[in-house]
Amino acid sequence: MLVALVCAFTALCYAELASMIPIAGSAYTYTYATMGELIAWIIGWDLILEYAVSNMAVSVGFAAHLVGMFDWFGLHPALRWISPAYLPGGLTDLKGDVLYGTGWHFGFNFPAFLVVMLLTVVLVRGIRESAKANNTMVILKIAAILAFVIAGAHYVNPGHWHPFAPNGWSGILTGGSIIFFTYIGFDSVSTAAEEAKNPQRDLPIGIIATLVVCTVLYLSVAVVLTGIVPWQSLMDDAAPVVNSLKKLSIANGSSTLNWVRLAVLFGAMMGMISSLLVFQLGQARVWFAMSRDGLMPKLFGKVHPRFRTPATATWIAGFVVGVPAGVLDIGTLADLSNIGTLFAFVLVSVGVIILRVREPERRRGFRAPGGMLAPILSVVFCVLLMSGLPILTWLRFFVWLFIGLTIYYFYSRHRSEFAGMK
Repeated sequence: MLVALVCAFTALCYAELASMIPIAGSAYTYTYATMGELIAWIIGWDLILEYAVSNMAVSVGFAAHLVGMFDWFGLHPALRWISPAYLPGGLTDLKGDVLYGTGWHFGFNFPAFLVVMLLTVVLVRGIRESAKANNTMVILKIAAILAFVIAGAHYVNPGHWHPFAPNGWSGILTGGSIIFFTYIGFDSVSTAAEEAKNPQRDLPIGIIATLVVCTVLYLSVAVVLTGIVPWQSLMDDAAPVVNSLKKLSIANGSSTLNWVRLAVLFGAMMGMISSLLVFQLGQARVWFAMSRDGLMPKLFGKVHPRFRTPATATWIAGFVVGVPAGVLDIGTLADLSNIGTLFAFVLVSVGVIILRVREPERRRGFRAPGGMLAPILSVVFCVLLMSGLPILTWLRFFVWLFIGLTIYYFYSRHRSEFAGMK
């Protein structure tokens, strides 16, 4: 609920800027228009981290669900080809037996890699074909979520909710920070602004509706999931819902729950495919926008002669996401994505404040209500959530920003469209 509240304020800021600046690039474009080239480069570089790492985490989750699907049908591929090479917490089965120790081992998560590459092909073929496939997968995902909530509600043990906040306020803050990247859907909606028929009307509606629906579904799943199993059993699990259903079906000898697990497996996989599709779309178009402005090599701005999509950027994004997804675990990836997401949201909210001061009379298809309240609260709450992330995540983030600023100083600023004016 804390994350939903933070995102509510941020979504209003995104909706306002999206209605004012309806061109591809998302937060990158907004900061370019409001705070200049250097800040735009920082946010663009940050978005590369945000989209890429979040998709790595989602693809690892997809692989875990695919393995669960194999298990349902009695198939058990070799572990080395279906698990990441790096497992900081090791790997255990449902009985608690250790399958892999902590650290590195010989292996590669091929399901995570292959799903990214297959979706890359879909995106290269064009936004219209991708959107039709995405709509179908979203419907299946929602159906699977409702199936889990309805079936699982009958097995809820209220005792699992006591104590309600076992780790106190610090635990709530850290938990909100860790799962924050699951809310970047409304950000991705705005990256396709140039392809919307009426961006001034469609984008604000799409962004806010996305947030409302996701919040209701997330809360429903969280309430049921923590009610059917102890919360400790969900830690470091890339497929907590289906694994919890498996434990429950075995404990109760319920064939109905076993069939529900199959439906949830299928729906969850379709849902993650739709998420991957949207985020990969957003990532390639941010790179495309940065290339168009001269901040990245022109290679990223090349358009496919037949499909008229940023094919080169899309293919590069596919490999940048797919290869690390085969090597790293979901926990390592999620933290990096979260700090990148929160930082992007802070800059977007600051952009709204700047435009309110500089251009108060500028036409806005949508205006965040409450005056300056929404953008100010968005900044405050995002910084609060960032403070809940581990120090190692902060260090990695600063290293990433340092690399980006180095590239900007030695390459991008000399080749941008405004380079001749400096």
